[in-house]
Amino acid sequence: MNISSPSSPEVALIAGPTASGKSALALSHARQVGGIVVNADSAQVYRDLRLVSARPAPEDEAQAPHALYGYRDGAAPCSAADWADDARRAIAAALGEGRQPVVVGGTGLYIRTLLDGIAPIPAIDPAIREHVRGLDVAAAHAALSAEDPDAAARLRPSDTTRVARALEVVRSTGKPLSAWQQDRVGGIGKHISLKPLILLPPRDWLYERCDRRFEHMMSDQGLAEVSSLVARGLDPMLPVMRAIGVREIAAFLRGETSREQALEAGRRATRQYAKRQYTWFAHQSPAEWPRFTVPLTEATHIQALALLAG
Repeated sequence: MNISSPSSPEVALIAGPTASGKSALALSHARQVGGIVVNADSAQVYRDLRLVSARPAPEDEAQAPHALYGYRDGAAPCSAADWADDARRAIAAALGEGRQPVVVGGTGLYIRTLLDGIAPIPAIDPAIREHVRGLDVAAAHAALSAEDPDAAARLRPSDTTRVARALEVVRSTGKPLSAWQQDRVGGIGKHISLKPLILLPPRDWLYERCDRRFEHMMSDQGLAEVSSLVARGLDPMLPVMRAIGVREIAAFLRGETSREQALEAGRRATRQYAKRQYTWFAHQSPAEWPRFTVPLTEATHIQALALLAG
């Protein structure tokens, strides 16, 4: 991830775990600079989930232009590459209007792909993909150990998705995934002046907000969203079906759990997700990116805006 010279077009970035206050801060900054808020959250791209994905409310969207929120149908999965293509166009459009793009979200892979680009891996042979995805993870990891030992050593043997991806790449292209990843294309990091801010508030404050957020998801609107989504009969492995809260609320709607059990499961899942995001942004973001480590209150909100503007 690169931060270009001040002469390059400015793009603001606000990133961090769920419930850290990113959306409110992004809206305030966009209003302050006349910018456009650009979503970088993998759940908020789907129109099926507004409340459950904690998308900005209509009254918030009315205060400043918003892009890439609720613009995709849940049946069509949005990969990091898909989102990065859409984000590049949204950012170019904002800059063309003389507005500062304000990218905000907690999906680190989306942000990394946008800034650094993506490996130009050719399309995987469908027959190879079908065979690899049909293997159990132990067999896939054993095969990977023979065909790409570096990847096998790097990946957890239980990581079904990444093990399968590494195996299908080496089998389909004849080159290991690491070789492809050395040559990334499409990143905008070298062509913009990035103004980043990472929100890493105290964990106890964050987890309390996570609990309150899931309790809000269990409202009538949240239940209705998940009920409508489940009624579509979509593949349970689609990203929209695996979004935080969907499984827990769906289990409650099917009568498999009590409301209190669903609440506890959802609170726990939200906290665990926030913990993973927190760790990712704390350790994967460049050291020179500013970290804001205090809770966002009315007073500190102003401080965070000043840090972002500076």
